Amino acid sequence: MLIGILQTGQAPAEMRDTPGDYPALFEKLLADHGLRFRTWHVEAMEFPDSVHDADGWLITGSRHGVYEDHAFIAPLEAFIRDALAARVPVAGICFGHQVMATAMGGRVEKFAGGWAVGAQDYDLEGRRLRLNAWHQDQVTTPPPGAQVIAQNDFCRYAGFAYGDHGWSIQPHPEFEDDFVKGLMELRAPGVVPDDRLAAARARLGTPLDQAPVAARIADFFRRARARAA
Repeated sequence: MLIGILQTGQAPAEMRDTPGDYPALFEKLLADHGLRFRTWHVEAMEFPDSVHDADGWLITGSRHGVYEDHAFIAPLEAFIRDALAARVPVAGICFGHQVMATAMGGRVEKFAGGWAVGAQDYDLEGRRLRLNAWHQDQVTTPPPGAQVIAQNDFCRYAGFAYGDHGWSIQPHPEFEDDFVKGLMELRAPGVVPDDRLAAARARLGTPLDQAPVAARIADFFRRARARAA
């Protein structure tokens, strides 16, 4: 099964070899699930010719806001709508979660409560799971018809299901602690408040639930393709 990674941003240049850029992180996360991958760098306006060029689509995180004026956002939203209409599965992570929401009629804003950084606990599809987060933007109005599948006290709309063929979450199952530490060193200074960084540093090393979420993502793609067959 070929998963097309729609890359909407890049890791800091100092981190792209080790621990790796966003597509490499997802390939590592999903390495044990029998999937193949190809990346389209949509941030650089490299788009697939068709929603059928892959068996499913995975949208990465990004430092951009979905409400900002970037050339790739409108065509990406159109691609999401076309893929879901064609019953081609789409999964989104962080920015991917947010751009799926806006594509389907939701609203995303810079959250008044500030940043979520590092390990956070979520109620995800009936399970209590811990994943790393890195975001200030949040979905504040859910898309019509979307089912809320994840939340916590800080992030009310931390995950959505769009019928059988769309699935998205706000946290980053692909981010291990070394990646979060790199972001804290390279992107946080002067941006993320010191108290949020201190709290995130205190949680480094706590066990993360990456494996069950990776299994859930792979299961989503397989089940969605089977239903579309």
